[in-house]
Amino acid sequence: MASYNKVLLMGNITRDIELKSIGSGNTVANIGLAVNRRYTTQAGEKREEVTFVDCEAWGKTGENIAKFFSKGRPIFIEGRLKLDQWDDKEGKKHSRLRVVVESFEFVDSKAGGGGGGGGGGGNSEGAPTGGWSKPAPRSAAPSQPEAMAPDDIPF
Repeated sequence: MASYNKVLLMGNITRDIELKSIGSGNTVANIGLAVNRRYTTQAGEKREEVTFVDCEAWGKTGENIAKFFSKGRPIFIEGRLKLDQWDDKEGKKHSRLRVVVESFEFVDSKAGGGGGGGGGGGNSEGAPTGGWSKPAPRSAAPSQPEAMAPDDIPF
């Protein structure tokens, strides 16, 4: 049986990002994410539900998230689910699902301006240029849409 493990989330960072160095020289960033869902009940009442998700980002991806994001900032992440299991000191079993971040996108513009920022490991050459950026193919550079003549519109 084939399997597929892909998670796409957009939400706000809930706490300061914790960046740790691991013994092998690698780093991991622990990130808390709040994802909101707005809906209307059958009675017409508007409601909002919040889901809190623990995420981890390794290496340069984690370093860049820690560098450019802080509590309250929105982020779009792409990753995979991972199940952590452990026994506590009393021998009681515990488990927790978390998302391992494989890439991310900047969603807002902290400093203003247009354009898009990071993907993959983020914008590792400097500060983000800001702006909302849709997830794009990793090899595609941001570009301006081409103008269409009225005769070219298909409807």
